[in-house]
Amino acid sequence: MNYIDGFIASVPADNKQAYIDHCKEAVALFKEYGAIRQVENWGDDVPDGEVTDLRKAVLAEEGEVVVFSWIEWSSKEARDEAWKKMMEDPRMKNMTMPFDGKRMIYGGFQTLVDE
Repeated sequence: MNYIDGFIASVPADNKQAYIDHCKEAVALFKEYGAIRQVENWGDDVPDGEVTDLRKAVLAEEGEVVVFSWIEWSSKEARDEAWKKMMEDPRMKNMTMPFDGKRMIYGGFQTLVDE
């Protein structure tokens, strides 16, 4: 089964177009290094929880929107090899993120069910 990198971040609502532009730049690079697809989702219904929630997870501030994203790879090995190369790529190093990357959470996931 494929391998997924998942991301949750908080983006200033005023930076929506800058975020879209950033994603388009990033997806070209990810696909060049073997990503199957990249999916970006702008928070539309992200409720506050009593104990925890997505907004708390990324320390979202007033006027920020939670985004949920993932990159699909053919395997963990393909992903690991791609990330190593991308982190050395000057285009990746020079990319400007329109959000606070320190508050982004991410992880790699093995697919269990895909229907």
